[in-house]
Amino acid sequence: MESYRILFLGDIVGRPGRDAVLEELPHLRQEFDPLFTIVNGENSAAGVGITPKIADELFANKVDVITLGNHAYNKREICSYLDSHSTIIRPINYPKSNPGKGLCYVQKQGIELAVMNIHGQVFMDGYDNPFAAFDALDKEIQTHHRFIDFHAEATSEKVAFGFHADGRASAVVGTHTHIQTADEKILPQGTAYITDVGMCGPFPSVIGMDKDIILQKFRTSMPTRFEVANEPGVICGVVIDVKVSTGAALAIQRIQR
Repeated sequence: MESYRILFLGDIVGRPGRDAVLEELPHLRQEFDPLFTIVNGENSAAGVGITPKIADELFANKVDVITLGNHAYNKREICSYLDSHSTIIRPINYPKSNPGKGLCYVQKQGIELAVMNIHGQVFMDGYDNPFAAFDALDKEIQTHHRFIDFHAEATSEKVAFGFHADGRASAVVGTHTHIQTADEKILPQGTAYITDVGMCGPFPSVIGMDKDIILQKFRTSMPTRFEVANEPGVICGVVIDVKVSTGAALAIQRIQR
């Protein structure tokens, strides 16, 4: 085997996103034959957070790793689950005393893949410097097969982080904005990059939320309780080909269905 594939699906939003992912995963596996399957699940429980039940359901459907983000702790029952399950990870640059870890390892067919969840700082409070956090991990990780979910708001920070990690990670994929970008590429030193993978969630909607509620918020500036849209789910993700001998990316392909 000269190369292998990683399938990554973007932020799962509510039940429409979960239903779409669970329905489509078998077809995606048949089409792309990934060795590793990773999903971002931080919005999977009613649009905010994740529960142990949802995590168990994703793992039961052959998801290898679940990454999170700024809503990692919104469902309090997930905290003990994060400490007892190594392949669901929250941002590494949370305080070290917080539940869970930001790095995990998965092994298949002799390949050890390090999966990292790192959070941006721009427009987001409460996180340590992501560039320094990655540099510390870089010294710790022995395998050259490395996948990073960079959960951030600002496109500039995401692009800059991609170049910062270029040659030191197989892939850097952006999450959080729920809008898939068309800038997938292989960076000069061999890292696959995309600014945002997009979401797995209801369409039509406003980044997964009921469009009428969001329109009311923008039109009136009055406080509004957001709700996940009750619409069929769209799938957004990427498939990345990685060279076994070096961990360098060979190709990245967007998915939207």
